Amino acid sequence: MPKKFKKLSPVKAQILIVDDDLAILNLFERAMRVAGHNCAVAHDGKSALSMLARASFDLVITDINMPEMSGIELATQILTDFPTDVIVMTGQSTGYQYDEIINIGASDFVEKPFSIQEIILRIQRVLRERRLKEEAKNSHEELKQAYVDSIHRLVMASEFKDENTGDHIVRIGEYSSLISRKLNQSDQFIETISYAAPMHDVGKIGIPDIILLKPGQLTQDEFNTMKRHTLIGAKLLSRSKSRILQMAREIALFHHEKFNGTGYPKGLSGTKIPLSGRIVAIADTFDALTSKRPYKDPYPPEMVYDMIKREKGGHFDPEITDIFLENFDTFVEIRTQSGGLTQVQLEHFKLSERDQTRIRT
Repeated sequence: MPKKFKKLSPVKAQILIVDDDLAILNLFERAMRVAGHNCAVAHDGKSALSMLARASFDLVITDINMPEMSGIELATQILTDFPTDVIVMTGQSTGYQYDEIINIGASDFVEKPFSIQEIILRIQRVLRERRLKEEAKNSHEELKQAYVDSIHRLVMASEFKDENTGDHIVRIGEYSSLISRKLNQSDQFIETISYAAPMHDVGKIGIPDIILLKPGQLTQDEFNTMKRHTLIGAKLLSRSKSRILQMAREIALFHHEKFNGTGYPKGLSGTKIPLSGRIVAIADTFDALTSKRPYKDPYPPEMVYDMIKREKGGHFDPEITDIFLENFDTFVEIRTQSGGLTQVQLEHFKLSERDQTRIRT
């Protein structure tokens, strides 16, 4: 081995070496220090896992053949539990194939004996790829935030006359995420609906203000015009390759459908209504009932609870209704934390003209 090693590292990394051979550990400690990295050592897998639980490492380099826990077992557990890259090394490669080691998620595989210059070069490659992945992840997050911000502004533009719209669209996303989690939907579905649900009423941008802001009962013609916001919203959000906008289109179109088939615009019933539409239907109704609108004051929470309970299997999906009722306090908490919840005395409350008609029909 040469006595001097070329310093190659532009960035100091935290590296953990795991080997039961003291000479190897001493060699790595010296080489990593000269290469500009911080290096820690462990004599076995158990000690390595204990160190990983206490401190953060960018890279673990582990031997395969060690007592109690093999390097393969250690690498598998590390890659499952920690955000750390792994290089596996061994002097007995005949028992292990390169593709087997890479398939468990290891970043590289090194056979002993090796030159220390070679291992430093391999470490640099792994660390460089790690940095590139992190940069790509950060860029993706920035792009995602810009994308979500653009969606938020689009929704705000469609309902800018309502001073409570900003809080409203935040709450709709939170309600919808809560229901989706309780329905045991995938993480991707939960994330997607949290961004898509706020666009449910984007089609109102095409409805005349005289109808949107009317304080009294809508005529039949006015109501027919109002119903068109579902079709307008679906058209605005159509033909996108984004899964968020695809779900947003689905929600915009179907969030006024009713489980019993009496909703609009398609008159769908039961599970023919997409799940996203069934979720947002109850989320939007709860928020609308507990909010002030041009035609009504906010309703007391206990009245809202009873109104939605009565619509189980009618307006709303029975399973989703049960989830809503079981988690009603959480819905009220979300409503209170984002935009506040006006306290209304039940004995002094009366239904709006629109809602009296809606209940009779």
